[in-house]
Amino acid sequence: MKHEETIISGFGGQGALFAGQLLAYAGIAETLYVTWIPSYGPEMRGGTANCTVILSEEEIGAPIIQNPTAAIVLNLPSMEKYEPLVKPGGLLIVNQSLIPVESTRQDIRVITIPATDIATELGNPRMANLVLLGAFIQATGLISMESLESELGKHISERHRKWLEPNKEALHKGAEFA
Repeated sequence: MKHEETIISGFGGQGALFAGQLLAYAGIAETLYVTWIPSYGPEMRGGTANCTVILSEEEIGAPIIQNPTAAIVLNLPSMEKYEPLVKPGGLLIVNQSLIPVESTRQDIRVITIPATDIATELGNPRMANLVLLGAFIQATGLISMESLESELGKHISERHRKWLEPNKEALHKGAEFA
């Protein structure tokens, strides 16, 4: 049975909430049950931002996550907060470009990716969120890359339309690392 409870976290402006929305939309497209709950500090950019996404083949009893089965962390404060909370046997995906420490957990799968560096090479460091999301999709097999790309095309804003293809490339680069 497919069931994943995921936290995506970073600084405001890193796209944690957008990555979570995209994951939720792709889950809906694949007829999964979905919850998406955003949380962010008082600052729009620079403060902390995270979201929880639950995707499941069965109805979701409660949208609150105490111990996620997966965490995608874009910065060091997110790593420090969420690494200890991931369930044993879970998955931690780390933006190695901004997180200079390694996980100390031996009971989870850890994927480290220089996501910001990869995104910068692709033309925009703000695509690091999609590099990490691509790794998550590849590592979990939760939803298809095709669904994710389709929803990206539907939900990317008009002013960011020029970044559609580079964003798709970012997803695939992340998947290659996983």
